[in-house]
Formats: sequence, C-alpha cells, structure tokens
Amino acid sequence: MVESFAYASMGLRLNVCAWGDPEAPPLILLHGVRDHARSWDRVAESFADRYRVLAPDLRGHGDSEWARGGFYPSEAYVFDLAELVATLRLKRFDVVGHSLGGNVGLRYAGLFPEHVRRIVAIEGLSHAPKLVAEQRATPVEERLRRWIERSREIARKPPRRYASLEEATARLAAEHPRLDPDFAAHLTRCGVRENGDGTLSFKFDPALRVFPPVELTAEDAARLWGLVAAPALLVYGAQSWASNPVADGRASHFRDARVVTLEGAGHWAHHDQREAFIREAQRFLAAP
Repeated sequence: MVESFAYASMGLRLNVCAWGDPEAPPLILLHGVRDHARSWDRVAESFADRYRVLAPDLRGHGDSEWARGGFYPSEAYVFDLAELVATLRLKRFDVVGHSLGGNVGLRYAGLFPEHVRRIVAIEGLSHAPKLVAEQRATPVEERLRRWIERSREIARKPPRRYASLEEATARLAAEHPRLDPDFAAHLTRCGVRENGDGTLSFKFDPALRVFPPVELTAEDAARLWGLVAAPALLVYGAQSWASNPVADGRASHFRDARVVTLEGAGHWAHHDQREAFIREAQRFLAAP
C-alpha cells in the first residue's frame, strides 16, 4: 500500500510516495521528466517486501510544487535529493532512476559516494556525445535566444485541457505506444488534476517542455560519473532513440558499470519490458 509525505527544499513543498516497512533498507526511485512518482507503482510493489521504497515527485512534477519562475536546472533536482536524504537521515541506500531521474541519481552518487550502495540508471546519462557536439556547434547566444523565445511561447499558453480521463489517456498512450492500456490509464489517473471547469490537465509544469539552455559540460558530467563508487547498472532499450553508452564511450568513465539492453523496449524500458527489468534490477541490487 502506498503512503505519502512531504518535505521542504529551497522553499518548495515536495511530495514523496512510500511503500514497505519503514525499518527496511531504503531504495529511492527517481522518475523522468514530465512523469511522476506513481509511475513506479508496479516496480515499487516488487521491491516493497524487502525495502523501504521512496519515490519523490521531482519539483514541478506530480504533487510537488512548481519552481517559481519555471526554471529547472539539473542541479536543483540533485539538491532536492540531498535534502530528502538529510531530512530522513539516510546513511546508505540503493537508487533506481529513469532518464532525468537516472541523471540526478548518478550525479548525487558522484557527489556523495558514501551514501549510495548500488545504482540502476535507465537511460540516465543525458545527451549522447553526438548530440553534445551538435549543440556546441550552435553559438551560445543563439541557444539562449531560442530558450527565451520558447519559454515565452510556453508561458503564454495555458496548460492543455482534456474533456475526460479517456481523452488524456489517449494522448499519453499516443506518446508511449508500447504501454499496455491498463497501465497507460493508471499513469494518467495519477498524473492529472481537475480544473475548475471539470476538465483535466497533466500535473507537470508546462515550463518543463523546454530544457535549460546551459547545463554541466559533458566533461564535468563525466568527472562526476568517475567519482561514483557504487556499482552501476546502466539499462537501455534496444528500440530506444537513446545512444548506448558502451558504443559511444560514456560507460568507460565509470569505475564499475555494466550495461544491459532490453529487447522490445524503448526509452521507457522499465515499463516496456517490466518483468525483464525487475529481474535484472533485483539480481543486481541483491548483490552484497
């Protein structure tokens, strides 16, 4: 059974979902961009018999507050995770993160290696070297202007409204066609809120549709990966658009990393091939 509680970080009220015995070893689950903590429900249930599973709604997502001004640098998410760890006085724990969540978890593990025992990152290494090179080919002033224009455009538009849960589910299912219909409906039920006129909108801050124009450099990110002391399992979907970190060289920055590719899976590999993912994660996290 899922519970929830809140904590504060940088003046924001952030929601956390929890499963399992409060005295059991902690396992932190970190979702991806424009997702929410309840996306982990079926994964969390498979670990709740042996862990205290904690899944925060990242700032701007789910039932957590939106950042003032709609600015979401990756470092803010890392700070929020550090605040959660400090608030709960966690000493040592495992981490599973998807996409943005994997990125945040790995950066935290590099900064505070003494806290992370093992970490699973599902397509969580951010931009591939090829994309980084393409971005660097665009002058910084052009990238900043595009970000300003896009942010203004998003701010002028109210969040999209859906007449029914079925309509919202259809939109989510169209973006993630490998989801089974029941789980797509579950993700939608937990991911929308009702507006005053009875319509529904997804809970995430629309500002999340544009990424910050300046991030850690690829060299700085690689340095943090090299500081991760915990064994890392890097999971990729064989049919994903994401670049495999063995082929592009990013896995070589880790002290102890293994890459697993799941056939029949896209970017949401933990949903597309849930049973296979859970088997891999359980086997990896069970190791001493």
